[in-house]
Amino acid sequence: MTASAGRVVAGRYELSTLLGQGGMGQVWTGYDQRLDRRVAVKLLRPDKVAGQDAEELRRRFVRECRVTAQVDHPGLVTVHDAGSEGEELFLVMQHIDGADLAGHLAQRNPYPWPWAVAVAAQLCAVLSAVHAVPIVHRDLKPRNVMVKRDGTVTVLDLGVASVMEADTTRLTHTGTPIGSPAYMAPEQAMGGAVGPYTDLYALGVVLHELLSGDVPFSGSTALGVLHRHLYEPPLPVRRLRPEVPEALETLVLRLLAKDPQHRPASAQEVYQHLEPLLPARGTPTGAALDPTRPFLRPHAPWPDRARTPAPQPAPPAAPVAGTAGQTDIARAVDEVKRLLGEGRITQAVDILGAILPAAAQQHGEHSPVVRTLRKQYAATLLDDGQFRRALPELRRLADERAAEAGQADPQALRFRYEAAQCLEQLGEPAAALTEYRAVLPYYENQYVAAGGPELAHDVRRRIGHLLLALGDRGAAHDTLARLLHDVERTHGPGHPLGAEIRRTLQWLGQVRG
Repeated sequence: MTASAGRVVAGRYELSTLLGQGGMGQVWTGYDQRLDRRVAVKLLRPDKVAGQDAEELRRRFVRECRVTAQVDHPGLVTVHDAGSEGEELFLVMQHIDGADLAGHLAQRNPYPWPWAVAVAAQLCAVLSAVHAVPIVHRDLKPRNVMVKRDGTVTVLDLGVASVMEADTTRLTHTGTPIGSPAYMAPEQAMGGAVGPYTDLYALGVVLHELLSGDVPFSGSTALGVLHRHLYEPPLPVRRLRPEVPEALETLVLRLLAKDPQHRPASAQEVYQHLEPLLPARGTPTGAALDPTRPFLRPHAPWPDRARTPAPQPAPPAAPVAGTAGQTDIARAVDEVKRLLGEGRITQAVDILGAILPAAAQQHGEHSPVVRTLRKQYAATLLDDGQFRRALPELRRLADERAAEAGQADPQALRFRYEAAQCLEQLGEPAAALTEYRAVLPYYENQYVAAGGPELAHDVRRRIGHLLLALGDRGAAHDTLARLLHDVERTHGPGHPLGAEIRRTLQWLGQVRG
């Protein structure tokens, strides 16, 4: 369906003015006819994303939008609605009255360094909330940041980049990275595991650009830009602007470290380094779009959360009739099935979390009923993207199953594999790597249950990508090269996994040279 002014999307969102367009879609201002308010409407074309199944992309898009909508922070654009219509995906968002950061910088170049600090601190507050979910933005850049008229900063496109990227590689079939090369961390460009550290690198690029007027690495081709990201040191900003505080230059260089382990540990830590450089309390200047205005500490991030997530109490669920008896638990299970069938995963999670204590009290903590409920709870948490809450549940299930049936039990291994996936999503690459390496020998054993060889290949692929994320490109290359040999020996040269690994190795060979 062609997008044009006056078209009504999903029966209620009337398109008004085209704000911008690219290879994968358009952004419009529009009106919500039902609530009579101005909105922003992003239209995306799944068929424009190389190498992805359109239906699978639609499913992932709605899921990512649902997870994104759970993040409550004033620095994050509000998602009103999402879905698909015809060939397009649509995302309806809060309309922001202001200027995008790229335009803001272009009109005020050179950017006052206190303004750069104020923008970066606000971005840290947003990233701190986002990474706690956990979500990785993947495409933080000035065009995805709005400066409102009161000086507050709003981040756009959370979750969209993760849908536009394939799960298993960051490269399209043509070998071109998906994303914005000028802001792309080395591990993201090479197909490694991404995490909060990836967004912190992009934040460093943005901060460098605000302070110097240009990105640290540019070039005529995407490959050339990414090669510079991988191998060239950034120019310290004080060589261009001596008035920039030395502590700020040092922070930018840490954010731009090639090895993710050498970057700050979290957005919270970055904020703490920026805090002494923020403008002193006082009366705002009155200038429009002044990003120093919000700093009476209203947007300071929450204290950093523990790196290893602890079990959280289940949130209150929709009431289940009666007391915690057999009938009520059965009704709750039926309700969960209905909700899952309708795609209402978050509500199903809440009900499962609420009935587990009652079921444990009635049937016993280690009863088959409770074990089944715990499995469903963990699986639903995973499907809802709540990796922080899923991790302790999976560890508990893995330990209990291994105690009963042994460490090589396929079900115990599956729980450990999914726990490793949670660690990967939570931005804990070293811990995820340790867990994957621990389960790999069992999957490589010929006596493991059906599906073991395929899972062994997947675990080895993930190990290779985590090694890239940890900066060990040599080990990553060796791991993926051996995996490619085994995949081609098992499935032949035309297997999709082999093609993906070959592209990654080709890209790795290019940037190594």
